[in-house]
Amino acid sequence: MTTENIARSPQIGGHTDGVLATEDDMLLIKQALPVELQFYRAIAAASDPQITALRPWIPRFLGTLTLQGEIDPDAPTSETNIPVKPLSESSSSRNDNKDEFGFSLVLENLTHPFSKPNILDIKLGTVLYDENAPPDKVARMIKTAETTTTLRTGMRLTAFQVYDNASGDPVLTPKTYGKSISAEQLPEGFERFFPVAGTQGLPAPLLLQILELLREDVQDIRDVLADIELRMIGASLLILYESDAARAEEGIKWMLRDPDEDEQESEDEDEDDEEEDGPPRPYDVRLIDFAHTRFTAGKGPDDGVLLGLDTILDQLDRRMAAVRSI
Repeated sequence: MTTENIARSPQIGGHTDGVLATEDDMLLIKQALPVELQFYRAIAAASDPQITALRPWIPRFLGTLTLQGEIDPDAPTSETNIPVKPLSESSSSRNDNKDEFGFSLVLENLTHPFSKPNILDIKLGTVLYDENAPPDKVARMIKTAETTTTLRTGMRLTAFQVYDNASGDPVLTPKTYGKSISAEQLPEGFERFFPVAGTQGLPAPLLLQILELLREDVQDIRDVLADIELRMIGASLLILYESDAARAEEGIKWMLRDPDEDEQESEDEDEDDEEEDGPPRPYDVRLIDFAHTRFTAGKGPDDGVLLGLDTILDQLDRRMAAVRSI
């Protein structure tokens, strides 16, 4: 893999330590924790149809890199020499030139296709601690689950951003919001992330189309996970959609186009002409953060994660009903 440079990459709802991005913003370089790397490799190598069905719903995994030293803007890049820039300023100020990152995952950057992405990270599951966690962390995570929406609903809203139509800047809602609301207040949270046209938000008909398509994908993810025996501790569902109305509408029209018309048009064109890829999709939804995800043969699916996805489906239904009534 050849890149020009690696720079900072912000994350919504997750840790930023060790997360880098290529200069073209198409790829993320993320510290590879052993369990997460094992998970990505297992998915990539799997032949079991139940496991391969998960591939479309996780970020595309392009392999690993070993990132060493500090960034050198004047150094040439090659497949084996990529200047790197640590995400934190404290890291970039170090002078020990040690390999701080070790093996790193190379993943697609899910935000890249979007002009102004609205982004929501939803923590899944009722259990927040790994089987190897120390007792003090277990106690802390149990309390967090009990005092937030996690234990009751199997999900918790973490940080999210929604672009302001007037300023053109993203407005961040911090993780403290998701920890502070009750299960009964979840509709308010989904309304904040899926607002209807105003200072923030898409026109109601356009937002409704995105919500309907998004719900179908979340249902597909739920169906896939119901057939896989694993435990997803700390994993999230990441939802993105385009806040630029014109761009979102163009993407929707392309997704909902008549494939028969496309086939007829292609027959009328020269066979050597390259087929247009079309505009970017107006939304995306993926599972992310697998640092504590393991396959658990004989133990069935993760009921806590399935509960969380059921809650999300219910909240999407509620939001669609509210948008239809406008």
